[in-house]
Amino acid sequence: MTVESPFAAQLNEIPVEKREVVVLGSTTRYWVYGDPNSETTIVVSHGYRGEHHGLEPVIAQLPHVRFISPDLPGFGESTPLVGTAHDINGYAAWLTAFVAAVNAPHALILGHSFGTIISSAALVAGLETPALILINPIAISGLKGPHPIATRITVAYYRLAALLPEKLGFALLKNWLIVQFMSSSLVKTKDKARRRWIHAEHHTYFNRFASRDVVVEAFLASISTDVSAFASRIGVPTLLVAAELDDITPVAAQHDLQDTFPHAALRVLPGVGHLIHYEVPAAAASAVSEFVASLPR
Repeated sequence: MTVESPFAAQLNEIPVEKREVVVLGSTTRYWVYGDPNSETTIVVSHGYRGEHHGLEPVIAQLPHVRFISPDLPGFGESTPLVGTAHDINGYAAWLTAFVAAVNAPHALILGHSFGTIISSAALVAGLETPALILINPIAISGLKGPHPIATRITVAYYRLAALLPEKLGFALLKNWLIVQFMSSSLVKTKDKARRRWIHAEHHTYFNRFASRDVVVEAFLASISTDVSAFASRIGVPTLLVAAELDDITPVAAQHDLQDTFPHAALRVLPGVGHLIHYEVPAAAASAVSEFVASLPR
């Protein structure tokens, strides 16, 4: 079932161009939104099992910003890495090489969820940027979240998918009921139309991965570390956009994370969980816009 995005009209007003570049063996497809002469360029690193469409609701609110939004290797329309593991170090190396390949040396870096770990690791490994923006940052290990039973079930699910024969594991990972359960557990809005659209987004894009092995490798990467492991070594201005009802990282951990960064501002959005980009993109965009305006030119 196709459900039109509530942000379609806004997105249609923003010029967009699809491009591709080979980075670490991955044919990385990416989309460039906005005016090429904009004063601000932001490179996006999306969340686990997501792809570039996920951050479009936020992009729609910021037509004056130029966004470069790739699909992570092995997800969406990007092919997997070659000779490089799909772990945090591999994705961090890819992000650094991607920024260089698209000639965006002065771009801000924006990560969402899993992408917040990748972005942070890349900065510590040498990626240069004027500032870092993290939406729904993973402030503590995915194994230490506020719902331990659900965490254990999720880990068991991916381990089972890895152990099964390729076709069975692939089918398990793409199971409609599993995707619906995930979507229903994360959504917080009571708006029925918005809920239907969010579920449709997940069913459309959550299963766009290259192989069983890639998605399992990336899952293991997502629970292997968190942003707090890198924060103290990130010296650039940083914005944390967190959610009051996040089921993956509690607000208290976000305050602790803020204290770990040398220069970080924290904006906690009320009444929303881990789907800030879908449920309250205007609030997220407002936080980003104010942060960008505060940066030295």
